[in-house]
Amino acid sequence: MIIDIHTHTFPAKIASGTIDKLSRTAHIEPHVDGTEAGLKASMKQAGVDISVILPVATAARQVQKVNDASARINEREAREAIPGEPRLLSLGCMHPDFEGYYEELARMKDLGLHGFKIHPVYQDVNINDIRYLRIFERAAELGFLVITHAGDDIGFPGAIRCHPRMCREVIDTVGDFPFILAHMGGWRNWEEVAENLAGTKAYIDTAFSGGAFTPLADGHYAPEETEMLTADAFTEIIRAFGADRVLFGTDSPWAGQKESLAFLQGLPLTSEEKKKILGDNALRLLSR
Repeated sequence: MIIDIHTHTFPAKIASGTIDKLSRTAHIEPHVDGTEAGLKASMKQAGVDISVILPVATAARQVQKVNDASARINEREAREAIPGEPRLLSLGCMHPDFEGYYEELARMKDLGLHGFKIHPVYQDVNINDIRYLRIFERAAELGFLVITHAGDDIGFPGAIRCHPRMCREVIDTVGDFPFILAHMGGWRNWEEVAENLAGTKAYIDTAFSGGAFTPLADGHYAPEETEMLTADAFTEIIRAFGADRVLFGTDSPWAGQKESLAFLQGLPLTSEEKKKILGDNALRLLSR
């Protein structure tokens, strides 16, 4: 089974405008149109069985509405599931300024959500801020997965709200919980990921980190600026964490699922290591 732990979709009526705005802001080319149908078509072409949708609340007032929408996606996908066909699973969201976080997290549990995504850059709060720490402590009590954008953000260069050192402080404060650091532990902070996090029980995902990204044809990026981790550097980080703590993710629509799979399949890893990364680890976490 292949599980993409890191994807994004938008409601069909706003997907085109949202993707266009985000694409122009970051100067990158989307690989799909940002709709659920577009993601499923990508999954079918790539051979991905499950894609996990990660919604982001950019304002506290959005939290409950987004969580309700996520629960509806999951209910529909369970009801309409066809054996052998791609399936979507949405996590919830949380915002550090949402005052009713304690009760909302319990409600999310009742809704059947497996966890939630945060984005310290979009939410303009450092990952080690007390507003996040109290949310993580409650999430740990409930057994939730917490996945965070980590490192720099291509749309907000230089605004690093989730550095590997900050993540280490979170882990030292909160303790062990299913804490997933996207983009190989810290996008373009990779030289400090293993140093600060390899000895912890945190997970990393592979989203938008290997090879090169696809820029818009607007001349914003020079070719060398699109380069990300080489296969050797990518493998070195995996070895530092161990294959048991790495999850396949793409950041679709900003990276292609087929291309991301091909990159990972080409790494000098054993078949068993690839199997863990491509699905077994995510399945274990989602089955908690």
